[in-house]
Amino acid sequence: MTTELANPVYNPPMEPYVSIIYQDEDFLVLDKPSGLLSVPGRDPALSDSLATRVQKTFRNALMINRLDKDTSGIVLMSLNRRAHAAIARQFEERTTEKSYVAVVWGTVADESGHIDLPLAIDPDNKPRHRVDFTNGKNAQTDWQVLERLSLPATRLRLHPLTGRTHQLRVHMKALGHPILGDEFYSEGDALAAAPRLLLHAEKLGFRHPDGQDISFSSPCPF
Repeated sequence: MTTELANPVYNPPMEPYVSIIYQDEDFLVLDKPSGLLSVPGRDPALSDSLATRVQKTFRNALMINRLDKDTSGIVLMSLNRRAHAAIARQFEERTTEKSYVAVVWGTVADESGHIDLPLAIDPDNKPRHRVDFTNGKNAQTDWQVLERLSLPATRLRLHPLTGRTHQLRVHMKALGHPILGDEFYSEGDALAAAPRLLLHAEKLGFRHPDGQDISFSSPCPF
């Protein structure tokens, strides 16, 4: 989604160097750790990324979907143009099924809900985004409580119905429950409560280029 960093010091995790969940002749399903960029940044200091690591072995691999640096979980890379076009189109048309797990600050009162708040980049605080009813693009998220914790905090399952930059992070902040450890959108106790952003891309379902519906999951590490 974005390659900018909240912290100028970039020390991506080295173990595991690349974690492959699934591989066939068309694509790779990868498990990205928190702290690793999906694609390289413009600064040479940000050259290490999931894409560049994978391309050392799979020269023709191309990123299909991205995750923020501090978000962990499932990322897809194509191995040929046909597969790339077929799968990327599903993301564009919003026919993929995506779910995330997040731990947010505070006790969420309801059991589930729907957020419909347009988002745009915050021009005074780039690369942060914000709710913007004038210039924002449509952004929708469904959420469901999984567990209420004692911090106080709440574990949620999030289903983004659109794919805006920082969508889940901004929507959770707008809900009044920022994600723990979020260097962009949380502060104070909510920021200090976790050593990383507690957001994980847990499950992804889509149609294989051969026409079969498939899904993959990555166990939540927190």
